[in-house]
Amino acid sequence: MYNWCKLCVCLLCFSLSIIGCKSEAKKEIKTKAVSFTKEGELSIRKAESDSVLVALDIEIAETDYETQTGLMYRESMQNGQGMLFIFPDVTHHSFYMKNTQFALDIIYIDENLEIESFQKNAQPLDETGLPSQGPIKYVLEVNAGLSDQWGLEVGDTVEYSRN
Repeated sequence: MYNWCKLCVCLLCFSLSIIGCKSEAKKEIKTKAVSFTKEGELSIRKAESDSVLVALDIEIAETDYETQTGLMYRESMQNGQGMLFIFPDVTHHSFYMKNTQFALDIIYIDENLEIESFQKNAQPLDETGLPSQGPIKYVLEVNAGLSDQWGLEVGDTVEYSRN
């Protein structure tokens, strides 16, 4: 009987400790805001005239982690900035806006550094897949509306350099 009572007391204490843990208030974890880090420069040229349409400071995403997170968890990006994704393969790629807090234009670029297709005004936090039209090697993300403002078209060319 003594062992049975001892077991009951132990179970009661264990149960109360679990209940006590669950009733603690959830703590909000604050993370440091992710800021833009200039890693290179990129310019886009008009296909017909070879004139420069725009020059941007870029952050480069090329590791698995960088390409999977991209611009997630950021509150904004300046209009003179962009993120260039560089993939090891040339194939169809698809993006989504999960955990991305501001609208983007997604510019798909082929292995010859020519604009292949666009996904304009991709909406924040939308997990819908946004695929390229054809095989690509690069993607440039800029603030929504800029590709129209700059007059970008399929066939325009891109060149970039690293810092």
